[in-house]
Amino acid sequence: MISFTVTALAFGVVFLAELPDKTALAGLVLGTRYRASYVFAGVAAAFALHVALAVAAGSVLTLLPQQIVHALTGVLFLGGAAMLLLKKDEDEDEVRRPENQSFWKVAGAGFMLILIAEFGDLTQIMTANLAARYDDPLSVGLGAVLALWSVAGLGILGGKALMKRVPLRLITQIAALLMLGLGVWSLWEAVAG
Repeated sequence: MISFTVTALAFGVVFLAELPDKTALAGLVLGTRYRASYVFAGVAAAFALHVALAVAAGSVLTLLPQQIVHALTGVLFLGGAAMLLLKKDEDEDEVRRPENQSFWKVAGAGFMLILIAEFGDLTQIMTANLAARYDDPLSVGLGAVLALWSVAGLGILGGKALMKRVPLRLITQIAALLMLGLGVWSLWEAVAG
């Protein structure tokens, strides 16, 4: 059974953490050069693969005693919050342009870009943490993949307009505060449990 609360929490945390990420900007760049539906197909497939790997890793963590899982996820969430707060803005890398506009070339370029750029990324680690924390891989996976697809869609269709209205630093700070809260809560449960 899918938990709406866990799905919504995973969606919110992953959405806010991914929004300021350079892959959202890469999606924007690809979306300005190629047919949006082709780009989204490749990007969405890569994100789905990343979420599946993260949920599997998080599910393995649930085999450990709960206090260890809470302590581990708490430390990782705090580390993620620190990474977001200390992260310096980076210039996006130039995206190589496929030779033609065919579906497979464009979707393949989007897939490979996200597959490589997101491997071991903060949102993948956060998804694993959430899967371990809530022991609900389906709800966490659904929330995370919907968040990543939403960010990709925003990036591809209109990320530039959003970034003009909402400061990137504010989005990053909100994501860091959410992660900080989750980290403190997990550590408290590890100590209290």
